Amino acid sequence: MEMVAHNPADGVYAATSDYVHAMEVRGAQRMLFVSGTMGLDPAGKPGAGLTEQLRLVWDNIRAILASAGMTVDHIVRQTSYLRDAAYAEENAAARVAALGGRAIPTTAIVVQTLESDWLIELEIVAVA
Repeated sequence: MEMVAHNPADGVYAATSDYVHAMEVRGAQRMLFVSGTMGLDPAGKPGAGLTEQLRLVWDNIRAILASAGMTVDHIVRQTSYLRDAAYAEENAAARVAALGGRAIPTTAIVVQTLESDWLIELEIVAVA
């Protein structure tokens, strides 16, 4: 499988160092669409604060990926649902750390979550 980032220089605004406009996947045989995943512990309790919920959400994503024989290296797309726009920078830093600096197409949206103590929800697409 090959992943090719597309960041055209003309006709569209410049991508940032942690973001690409598009990711072409060549030769993939499997696709995994992960539902919105929250920063909840195994008992379903949300982490205390954004930092803890970001740690938990990435732990949960790694566990879901592992169940499909994948790792974070297979992630090709992420959508973040943030309860507050102030969470954007820490969320981006957590994504960059989780992906080892690899840039992927990503979108962050500020929403009202179903539970007020759910601060972050991530949805990903992975391929293998």
